Amino acid sequence: MRFALLPDAYLPSSTLVHAKMFHELAHELQNRGHKAVVITPGEPDQKTLLVEEIYDGVEVWRFRTGRTRGVGKVKRALNESLLSINAWRAISHRVKAEPFDGCINYSPTIFFGPLAKKLKAHGAFVYLILRDMFPQWVIDQGMIKEGSVIARYFRYFERLNYQASDCIGVMSDANLKLFHHLHPGYPNVKVLMNWADTRPLIRETVATNWRDAWGLNDKIVFFYGGNIGHAQDMTNLMRLARTMRTEPLAHFLFVGQGDEVELIHQLKAKWQLDNVTIKPSVSQQVYRELLTQIDIGLFSLSAKHTAHNFPGKLLGYMVESLPILGSVNAGNDVIDLINNHSAGFVFENGDDEALSDAAKVLLLSPDQRIKCGEQARTLLENYFSVESAVSQILQQAQNRGAA
Repeated sequence: MRFALLPDAYLPSSTLVHAKMFHELAHELQNRGHKAVVITPGEPDQKTLLVEEIYDGVEVWRFRTGRTRGVGKVKRALNESLLSINAWRAISHRVKAEPFDGCINYSPTIFFGPLAKKLKAHGAFVYLILRDMFPQWVIDQGMIKEGSVIARYFRYFERLNYQASDCIGVMSDANLKLFHHLHPGYPNVKVLMNWADTRPLIRETVATNWRDAWGLNDKIVFFYGGNIGHAQDMTNLMRLARTMRTEPLAHFLFVGQGDEVELIHQLKAKWQLDNVTIKPSVSQQVYRELLTQIDIGLFSLSAKHTAHNFPGKLLGYMVESLPILGSVNAGNDVIDLINNHSAGFVFENGDDEALSDAAKVLLLSPDQRIKCGEQARTLLENYFSVESAVSQILQQAQNRGAA
């Protein structure tokens, strides 16, 4: 089968987790004898509507469109709204000449729904990988009001996304229940776990000692990497860093980009947190190198969320056998998943005392770090392989969405 993959960000320019996940997805499809074409935003100033290239063995079509990251919220919303229009203008002649058998869409963004519908009209089975339920989480955060003009606008495109899909894959049982509650009438909704290439980085290929470069050689490093935004509630992790100031061995390293980067810089200065280092986004290769050199993987989700996300960054931690520490919204499956498998410690956001107590356990006990890291690795191998994800998608595609 010939598949179109629709991530809104892709390698090598993006450091977002789903960019890497889609690259792994493309490779696994091709390993099984299928054809994968990644269709993804290019640059606003590229000379042609469509730039075609081969990246690490994967065919990539980059269509000319405005930037959707690193710009203001209004400009981002406008540029995202035009994604499907700009994509179809660039690729329609190719699709009409050689239609796709399948389309693997990814949300967020919600704005590839019209493009998926076009591909479906030309014979493609459409599988939507639904991770964040946008705009639900921004409504939960109080950033926009339910029923407002902007909320109705986003809800319209959200519905288009779902209606264009033959099968929708959510990331957990709790999200499956929530989806059916919020959006009844979509019968073919399945649980599709996140995935990762389970091969750890070969230590001999690591080019740089980042601990040495950043003055962290004598520290136990608590690491957060990825999106630094409202959904993550970064103040939560900064409170943890403040509590841990009395522990001279503990150091917190934040690497990434997002709407709350300025906030964590402000909190670092306000609270005089000498135990915090903040770095901008790095390449995927550097990110993977960092994971081989840190001690504990951090994550956080806002307590206001009603959706139950499974942050993709956890899989990167698991690949390198790192213990996991974090806190999330109440009812999130990830609490029991990590805790019951002894892969680390996860609590409800707001239980600061429990979070800091667990941080101290991991800080002071090398044996506990090793044990949790080994269990995290086992959890990855049992539940989160790219092979399992591709098998589920192919089964649906070959059944043409039979429930």
